[in-house]
Amino acid sequence: MDLRIFTEPQQGATYDTLLTVAKATEELGFDAFFRSDHYLRMGSVDGLPGPTDAWITLAGLARETKRIRLGTLMTAGTFRLPGVLAIQVAQVDQMSGGRVELGLGAGWFEEEHKAYGIPFPKEKFARLEEQLEIVTGLWSTALGKTYDFHGTYYDLTDSPALPKPAQEKIPVLVGGHGATRTPRLAAKYADEFNIPFASIEDSERQFGRVRAAAQEAGRDGDDLVYSNALVVCVGRDDQEVARRAEAIGRQPDELRLNGLAGTPAEVVDKIGRYAEIGASRIYLQILDLDDLDHLELISSQVQSQLS
Repeated sequence: MDLRIFTEPQQGATYDTLLTVAKATEELGFDAFFRSDHYLRMGSVDGLPGPTDAWITLAGLARETKRIRLGTLMTAGTFRLPGVLAIQVAQVDQMSGGRVELGLGAGWFEEEHKAYGIPFPKEKFARLEEQLEIVTGLWSTALGKTYDFHGTYYDLTDSPALPKPAQEKIPVLVGGHGATRTPRLAAKYADEFNIPFASIEDSERQFGRVRAAAQEAGRDGDDLVYSNALVVCVGRDDQEVARRAEAIGRQPDELRLNGLAGTPAEVVDKIGRYAEIGASRIYLQILDLDDLDHLELISSQVQSQLS
């Protein structure tokens, strides 16, 4: 089971804070550092000092880390034109020496679009499909060849399809809870399918849909990595769990039900149940980015047992 650190910087984080967490992620043996792609805080937090851009952040981290994978859960398709996104991600992949992964989603948070003057189209899912086709098509076009795409929302003519990533193929993540279109997109474009904040039962059901969609597309369902994203709150005892829960404005019982919370033994047991239904990777949503002792505890007493 791979454990990856997943952050939500729109809730309030500077680049320096993210760099500190990313370096701890690397030093403590976690597989990857991922971040959300949002420009507006959610809930009652103040979000200070304000948003950071996902791909600018990852470009900086690409030069200041050496081993960990770097990526997004999920890049908002509404924020960037697909041709521009393909250039950005390929460049960050080069800057990292081939450690980038792209999670790409349709975008959903209308308020942040209003706040920063970003168009929020109605046809987000259809646009996402064209975006996935274009980004992966540009990267896979042979050197010296050009790429064309003529769709409903995007039109590319004689693109040199440059630059190329450092990796032969950047892993693409597709995710979500949708029962029909989401599994179909994952089957066609994704190397990994991720379901966020879902129960074991809902995860098993959705993984099954993706496997079925892959088979219908002529692909082995085992070609994909299946992963979960879950909030994490670990403590050596109930008092420490309660303290960490309070720090992020949550209740221990609710976190135990909806995430990975409790003592290391409790969390290891629950991760094992996700593994039983096919998950091989978990993105641990870390909401208190100043609590590096939390990461150390997860590394020494949770991750160590899983490996």
